[in-house]
Amino acid sequence: MDMTADGKRSTGTATATATATAVAVAVAVVVRAEDAEYVPLPHGGGFTLLTDGAPLGANRLALGSGAAGARPHFHARSAELFHVLAGTVEFRLDGAVETVGAGGTVLIPPGVPHAFGATADGPAELLAVLGPAVERFDYFRALGRVQHGLQSFDDLLPEQERYDVHFVDRA
Repeated sequence: MDMTADGKRSTGTATATATATAVAVAVAVVVRAEDAEYVPLPHGGGFTLLTDGAPLGANRLALGSGAAGARPHFHARSAELFHVLAGTVEFRLDGAVETVGAGGTVLIPPGVPHAFGATADGPAELLAVLGPAVERFDYFRALGRVQHGLQSFDDLLPEQERYDVHFVDRA
């Protein structure tokens, strides 16, 4: 007899069937620069939307000097990794402030309140990766409209669970 992944004894046939149905097919994702969607922000920056949904979500964010990247929020299900590509970013992490320059990385576990923005001394660029991913491209598009005054921030409040973006200073 063989052992299954959960330690139970099984016949070879039952194990093979269970394994076959539990295995998901992985597909590589390639996003060329010219194919990535760009969502402009009014301070001269913008989101470059790279991947959406499972297994990871990723975007590149350019921020103008002193521009806020995100108001205080947390993710209940996703961890978030930021890699600073250029400039300097100020992160607020559960009340603590960390200033991180180009080449630095910040990893934020689920449930930790955070906010970030470019420092006043220049623009900044970040790579943001979230996993497990939630489809958030529509959220970033909405943020672009909010930043341009075309949509109210309050419109995002009912969508907090959908996008796993929970604002700490709003109901």
